[in-house]
Amino acid sequence: MSGPSMIDPYPHRMGGHCGSGAMRDLMEWTGLGYDGPPDEGLVFALGGALSLTYIRSKALMPPVYLVGRGPDFEIDLPRRLGGTVEVLATDDPAEGWENLRGEIDQGRPALVWAEIAELPYLRVQLRMSRHDIVVVGYDETQGVAYIADNDREDLQRVPLDALARARRSTSFPEPTRHTLFRINWPQTPPSILEVAAQAFAQSAASLSTPGASTIAGPAEHGSHGLDAASALASDVCSWGALSTDDLEMHLFSLGAFIEKAGTGGGLFRRLLAQGCDEIARLTGDHATAILAANAHHAATSWTAVARAAVQKDHASSERLRSVTTLAAALPEAETTLEASLRKAAASLSG
Repeated sequence: MSGPSMIDPYPHRMGGHCGSGAMRDLMEWTGLGYDGPPDEGLVFALGGALSLTYIRSKALMPPVYLVGRGPDFEIDLPRRLGGTVEVLATDDPAEGWENLRGEIDQGRPALVWAEIAELPYLRVQLRMSRHDIVVVGYDETQGVAYIADNDREDLQRVPLDALARARRSTSFPEPTRHTLFRINWPQTPPSILEVAAQAFAQSAASLSTPGASTIAGPAEHGSHGLDAASALASDVCSWGALSTDDLEMHLFSLGAFIEKAGTGGGLFRRLLAQGCDEIARLTGDHATAILAANAHHAATSWTAVARAAVQKDHASSERLRSVTTLAAALPEAETTLEASLRKAAASLSG
């Protein structure tokens, strides 16, 4: 066994979303940015990961699953910035640990997937395997690793056996398989005009013509893109037939996935809006400023649904009526957002 190996200093801030929070830290660590260290919203926007998936299934617990980003943010962002990414995955725990330890020993923070229910500092029962954390150190003699997580302000000291369990999860949406992203960052990023145009175009395509690749599995298992907004708005109209307990679970889950489940608020739309505000400031592009305003509107629309779903001191039937009314506005907000993404991509490309 070896003693401590640590990347110090490591610039960590709390974030709204595990992926963009981790990437924000990594970009500052490597010295990448356009006007100083990037904010998380800018990182999310440049990743081009905005998407939408809605699933309701008795096979899931909770029975409602809603996500507002696509599956490849951790790969697309570094590559769009001119870097390279190698995804290392294995079912062999020893190989997985050697991959991780090798990154730290070479002085590189290790971006990995982890099951949230196996991370003791999170204290959650919900199982979700694709949680991004950054391992920045370990001490085999003490049996601990040091982890940067968007949900905690300070580095977390995690037992190696708990980390190993988190990295071999078979929970929804997919097995973690000791997955590690080996990123080689560029020395300088491409023009923000180029990067933002590509990112906006990708997000628009994810909404308008979503493919089979989503963070929730094959496309036939749910509704995706703009169809997902319409499916949700239609589906909530039928929830009045549920038992009281089932309705409570559906409403709680809806609120949690929009606001609480690491989305940055407003189902990732608020992060996009903040990033677009910054891109508009850096570029002076009018279409991007309009996009920012429409992203803020979409975020507010989703947040309104979430708040109505979990509003205290209101019966579930009353909350459902509010949710049904507010969800009816989501398809138009998403359609406007998709059109604005396309227009901003064209404007920045021109």
